[in-house]
Amino acid sequence: MEEKKNLLTYAGLKKLEEELHDLKVVKRKEVAEKIKEAREQGDLSENAEYDAAKDEQRDIEARIEEIEKILKNAEVVVEDEVDLDRINVGCKVKVYDYEFEEEMELKIVGSTEANSLEGKISNESPVGKALIGAHTGDEVEVEMPTGIMKYKVLEIQRNV
Repeated sequence: MEEKKNLLTYAGLKKLEEELHDLKVVKRKEVAEKIKEAREQGDLSENAEYDAAKDEQRDIEARIEEIEKILKNAEVVVEDEVDLDRINVGCKVKVYDYEFEEEMELKIVGSTEANSLEGKISNESPVGKALIGAHTGDEVEVEMPTGIMKYKVLEIQRNV
């Protein structure tokens, strides 16, 4: 079975590459030093520092593996080439939320970059799926657990 592509913006790609570099170069060295110091304390069976350092090492290695898997299947969306006629990954969209009677700005990104606190929504989320392909002026309805949300697309821009 073919693994699905991880859509990333260029900024998202750079962020993951920087995190991977930091984990491999800095964090691995730090945790190795913690393990070495804990070992020097003697009996490892009752050594909380050793256990904590080994747990941290496991977490770092798991995150490295996760990032490498994401990057292996990454497909970078070139924001300069995004079609501004309709919404797609790499767009910044201004929409009007009918329920809350307010304008919102959303960035459509791949699922690995999504962060609602930063206004980055995944192309796989209910709102993201509904917005993909919409044009300026379109009204979009999104079925949510709380009911139907309705948005009007006001503007489509490059996500820069």
